[in-house]
Amino acid sequence: MQLNAAIFKAYDIRGIVPSALNDGVAEALGLAFGTIALRQGERTVAVGRDGRLSGPGLSSALIRGLTAAGIEVIDIGLATTPMLYFAAATLCRSGIQVTGSHNPKDYNGFKMVLGGRAIYGEDIQDLRRMMEAQSHVRQDGGRVRRVDVLADYTARIVGDVKLARPMKVVVDCGNGVAGASAPALFRALGCEVIELFSEVDGNFPNHHPDPSKPENLQDVIRVLRETDAELGMAFDGDGDRLGIVTKDGQNIFPDRQMVLFSQDVLSRVPGGNILFDVKCSQRLAPAIEAAGGVPHIYKTGHSLIKARMKELDSPLGGEMSGHIFFKERWYGFDDGSYAGARLLEILSRSPDANAVLNALPSAHSTPELNVACAEGEPHPMVDKLVSLARFDAPARVSTIDGLRVDWPDGFGLIRASNTTPVLVLRFEGHTPEALHRIEGAMLDLLRQAKPDAVVGASAH
Repeated sequence: MQLNAAIFKAYDIRGIVPSALNDGVAEALGLAFGTIALRQGERTVAVGRDGRLSGPGLSSALIRGLTAAGIEVIDIGLATTPMLYFAAATLCRSGIQVTGSHNPKDYNGFKMVLGGRAIYGEDIQDLRRMMEAQSHVRQDGGRVRRVDVLADYTARIVGDVKLARPMKVVVDCGNGVAGASAPALFRALGCEVIELFSEVDGNFPNHHPDPSKPENLQDVIRVLRETDAELGMAFDGDGDRLGIVTKDGQNIFPDRQMVLFSQDVLSRVPGGNILFDVKCSQRLAPAIEAAGGVPHIYKTGHSLIKARMKELDSPLGGEMSGHIFFKERWYGFDDGSYAGARLLEILSRSPDANAVLNALPSAHSTPELNVACAEGEPHPMVDKLVSLARFDAPARVSTIDGLRVDWPDGFGLIRASNTTPVLVLRFEGHTPEALHRIEGAMLDLLRQAKPDAVVGASAH
């Protein structure tokens, strides 16, 4: 079978429909995934899809392939990625979500769980090789049953999370699939909800569902200004990431959210291992230590973080991209709605939610920056940077994921993206002067290794 190898990413399968990814690819994936699942003793696979226009066709083709391989499919229909993870944690142990996440509307893809773990890296390449060779095995016994998990999912969260007082919030789903579940969930928790763009529409007619981009938060900021709502929440296209906006229009980035979540979780799990990725603020580790926890910095990538959390028996993990993973009181997967619920639980204990958020430790930082590279160039370029790096004490160099250099007053990071051919840059300083100095030192090093480097805004 002829496949576009570029659709097989580090953590998922993703590409433009129908040129790179179509019903034939989806059916072949079902056959290959089903074959591998049965070899591992997994007879049941849950399937869900986000609100993209190509979702119903791709989902049907995927299910055809899975059943032809002899799999019992639990079709949960239109659902957030976390609801698919919920199905794969409570009804079975494996699942595939048809989702394009935050990509442009002509994209779609597949996020996969096999035997209780998110698959990535070589596992995804194994699927590609089986699809290309058509070495799958067809078996009888495949069937489909339709299950709606929304009621059980909502009941599980409402039974766990308790608000100390009612709160009035703005919820912007950006016409992504979270619109079908998040507003009702927050009402069930006792919130008064002002909804923005809850209608699931794969054309994304209002703004793109990606809360990591400031331009996509302007509607939330405006409604917070015009109403007496005290907090804004914005979801990405498949509902696994959350943006938080204060009454005065400040975006509370995920590494600052992690300070609050860490303090809360560690009050019940003293000495817990808290995991976060290399893009997070230098302010996070001391805050975790001060709350009685053990900070662990690790590679970026939701599948990598989840795997490492299992190894460390970690109650909480988070990424700068907005993926927050609660194992304490939850299942360990990333879920924007659940993270929002846990945030409201904490903030509802205070009469002034915004004072709590604005008091979180802050620093001066750049947004995520990108340097475009040729296909295959980023990882060798990072190796070159590491070999060239000469930083005197008190600078500390980490190479766990790219090159991160920490000074007493800030840090700089240059790493290779695992999903697109770019270098990812982030700089932070305790003062504007420190930020300027650190950014200058890191960019000087970058230009030694890549004189033609052009630094631009992240396309994430």
